[in-house]
Amino acid sequence: MNASNTKNMKKIVTHSGNFHTDEVFACAVLSILNDGAVEIARSRNPEAWAKADYVVDVGGEYDIPRGRFDHHQEGGAGVRANGTPYSSFGLVWKEFGEKIAGSLFAARVIDERLVQPVDAADNGFETFGVRGDVAPYILHDVVSAFRPVWNEERTEDEGFFDAVAFAEKLLTREIVHAQMEEAGRQHTEEAYANSRDKRIIVLEDHYPWYETLGTKSEPLFVVKPDRGNVGKWKVEAVRSEAHSFKNRKDLPLAWASKTGVALVEISGVVDALFCHSKLFVAVAGSKEGALKLAQIAVDTLDSE
Repeated sequence: MNASNTKNMKKIVTHSGNFHTDEVFACAVLSILNDGAVEIARSRNPEAWAKADYVVDVGGEYDIPRGRFDHHQEGGAGVRANGTPYSSFGLVWKEFGEKIAGSLFAARVIDERLVQPVDAADNGFETFGVRGDVAPYILHDVVSAFRPVWNEERTEDEGFFDAVAFAEKLLTREIVHAQMEEAGRQHTEEAYANSRDKRIIVLEDHYPWYETLGTKSEPLFVVKPDRGNVGKWKVEAVRSEAHSFKNRKDLPLAWASKTGVALVEISGVVDALFCHSKLFVAVAGSKEGALKLAQIAVDTLDSE
């Protein structure tokens, strides 16, 4: 930290005791906003709040000019148009997200992907389902892992500050992804517009496409380079919904779990390498091979 940052140090106060995902990430946002030149204290003492530049998740006030971002007061601190109420994370992100993320688009992506699930859970709204005894491992579980357990000397403060450091790293990476997604979606839109058969969309790089193509009715398969396997290409099935594992159209059932020679023989594609058992992805040794696999899958649909 340089001398200028030390001189401009901002003080953040949140509540003491057990910590939660919303104030952990609210503090991370404010730290990033101020280039790390922050001092974070944990207190339920109003005298400490009065000396702070920002008070988050405690104090019973939502007052942007005064840097007060709590949602526990009577009536809360507002809800989004979709009904998701704000927690301290959402309130801070609403005010500073666009500045940190660099654009309204990136800020919105992060709000939908990261902030709203935290806000919803902190306010007692479920956003996921449980399959039998299996529940998803969500961000709240990650933050909870930083808390001290009953028989260790680790303190709540130690756990909290470790969690904030983690949250800063995660949020910084999500910002990078959101910024690149804005540019990448444009490439996907162009690929869709230029495709003669809009059931098969060819992407020349690892552009984000789930949400973009999910809004189009025609796409069934995407052909793209196989990340990490230089020279290899893959065909992926477009999902019925962005957050679903159900494909609009499966790859041919006969390809399931086939690899190497077995897949070559059954598909007729000489450089076919692998097809997943769930029929959502197959890999070939070339772009041409992946295109052939996609075309066969579409032709199979036409013959049904």
